[in-house]
Amino acid sequence: MAKKIQSGKDIKVKDINGKGETNTLLKIDFMTPKEIIKELDKYVIGQDKAKKSVAIALRTRFRRNNVPDEIRDDIVPKNILLIGPTGVGKTEIARRIAKLSDSPFIKVEASKFTEVGYMGRDVESMVRDLVETAFINEKTKETEQVIDKAKQNAEELLLDILIPRPPQTAKKNGAVKGGIKDESDKDSYYNTREKFRKMFLEGKLNDRFVEMEVKSSNKAPIPVIEIFSQSGMDDIGQDFKDIFSNIFPKQKKLEKVRVSEAFDILVREESERLVDNDKVVKNAIQRVENSGLIFIDEIDKIASREKSYGPDVSREGVQRDLLPIIEGSNVMTKYGVVKTDHILFIAAGAFHVSKPSDLIPELQGRFPIRVEMDSLSKKEFVRILTEPKGALIKQYIELLKTENVALNFAEDGIERIAEIAEEVNLKTENIGARRLHTILEKIMEDVSFEAPYGKAKKVLINKDYIDERLKEIIKDEDLSRYIL
Repeated sequence: MAKKIQSGKDIKVKDINGKGETNTLLKIDFMTPKEIIKELDKYVIGQDKAKKSVAIALRTRFRRNNVPDEIRDDIVPKNILLIGPTGVGKTEIARRIAKLSDSPFIKVEASKFTEVGYMGRDVESMVRDLVETAFINEKTKETEQVIDKAKQNAEELLLDILIPRPPQTAKKNGAVKGGIKDESDKDSYYNTREKFRKMFLEGKLNDRFVEMEVKSSNKAPIPVIEIFSQSGMDDIGQDFKDIFSNIFPKQKKLEKVRVSEAFDILVREESERLVDNDKVVKNAIQRVENSGLIFIDEIDKIASREKSYGPDVSREGVQRDLLPIIEGSNVMTKYGVVKTDHILFIAAGAFHVSKPSDLIPELQGRFPIRVEMDSLSKKEFVRILTEPKGALIKQYIELLKTENVALNFAEDGIERIAEIAEEVNLKTENIGARRLHTILEKIMEDVSFEAPYGKAKKVLINKDYIDERLKEIIKDEDLSRYIL
């Protein structure tokens, strides 16, 4: 039975499988909903309703892991549908909660999928991509754990290349043929080896060239096999590349490389050898099944819009293909079968033309939590420019600092940028905070271009500076539609 701990900072899942086994990979310190929202506030401005919903969803995962075994499997995630225009923070919220909970995460676009029978990506590919992401993450973690041992082994192998070990030969007629003849030879060899080790560690051998076997990147062409299946053709092609790469031996060739490069190659090969791939696969599948998160963007693009012919038939087909994945089914991947029952799905769409009720009823029911995102105004734009950890203004200041340019944004300049962004969004297409990127790039164009030449060491970005740079564009509404 899982250990129940009430403190938000001390929460640890002891038994995710209900089998009395400890799963160290799922010992994630979950935070309380208020702590999650506080963390999200560092990266996403506003959108309190959406933050509250995802915080509850994340906390519910912890609660599920601590309920009695007999009802754990019956508790399914409460999937979320975010409704709002582009650029208001939908994707960023999903990405940040995945990072907070150390969950496997991918973003997909619903409009890229096609109904089974049509050419294009099938919906199951999103699960395969999620497993691939989890596998890479788990392999990276395992590699970090063995990297010290891999470096030690690589160091010894590199010294074997630099100072080849003498061959040990048997005595013949009482005499030693080659090899280490006595203890003095042995001491001499190891003393020389240690001298080379010291030189290598001090970096004195980095530019020396050595000859070593390197895996060739010029692999033999894989035979073309045409297969028709429900799976997307891109997935089939990748699977067959993996199959044939395991069948055919990897080619090696002798190459001359620098010592520093040779060491990196040996570390990589030793890491591959030391990592237990079976354990990585097992952990990756377990992470996907219990804490995976899939963000489906542009779900409004597959809404049927009250028609039942033409392209709308295909849209409805994609919805029906999505349904079993979101409901919970078994998906075959190259790493094994993956259950999707407890993967959290967050869908998002602007729903300008269609509306959520245009989705098929079964799919609507699989997204019980619906949140309407707030439109961003001048007030939010000012905060977005200055408050988040990676705020745009902070980025520009640090980027130009590398060119010895001291960039300073005046308060009236920041407000003017936010004001222009709000005006352009109202007059043209509303793309939310992404409008700030466009405006700032236009304002900073001359400074960025001239920075390497040292013509300006200090630059003040105020209201007058901005109006001067954008006066022609602001006057001409038609031009601003194309430029901003």
